[in-house]
Amino acid sequence: MSFSDDEVERYARHLVLAEIGGPGQQRLARARVLIVGMGGVGGPAALYLAAAGVGMLGLIDPDDVALSNLQRQIQFSVEDIDRSKVGAASERLSALNPHIRVETHARALTAENAADLIAGHDLVLDGTDDFAVRFAVNTACVAAGIPLVSGALGRWTGQVCVFAGKPCYQCLVPEAPPDAETCARVGVIGALAGVVGAMAALEAIKLITGAGQPLTGRLMLYDGLAATARTVKVVADPACPVCGDA
Repeated sequence: MSFSDDEVERYARHLVLAEIGGPGQQRLARARVLIVGMGGVGGPAALYLAAAGVGMLGLIDPDDVALSNLQRQIQFSVEDIDRSKVGAASERLSALNPHIRVETHARALTAENAADLIAGHDLVLDGTDDFAVRFAVNTACVAAGIPLVSGALGRWTGQVCVFAGKPCYQCLVPEAPPDAETCARVGVIGALAGVVGAMAALEAIKLITGAGQPLTGRLMLYDGLAATARTVKVVADPACPVCGDA
């Protein structure tokens, strides 16, 4: 794969990185990444993956843009209110980088359609705030052998983890918490979405290019109020209904 003069200039800061260079940039250009949720995590992640030159980005979200989204979902503007999130995001990403291709799915991902929606992708990035969707994405990724980058946030804290086989997301979260909080109910600081979305995009880029040590089987926890971060190991659960021995 060769790059045009425009692409060489566009990706110049990647091309001089020893960990990426020409081969890594070619891997990015060939990659197909599915982003589930065009919200606070998925939006910033999509912007950085598009800017990085990921060849194909698939976007899944059934919702329309609302005014309350604009506090943290920087992929949208006032003019996008009441438009389909994936439609508005697709235009934004294509304007940012015309060398990539964007596919949109203005529908909800469910346990019934997850396998079909993720098929043909090299990596899935999940930024949803719905545990049923997260479980469906995880199950489909494990079955297809596709790496999953998971990002979540609430109030002042965020987390990012990479799952590739064992352990899987359901080893970390066996079932939906009965008192699960949502950003709409407890709030979230807007800039945290950029932090978590950028970290999720960075993990995706590392997985695609082979650079560094991805957060595979490790959970990074970021506390925005204290400006601290820690990483903990995720252990595979032999009784996990998705990847367990049974």
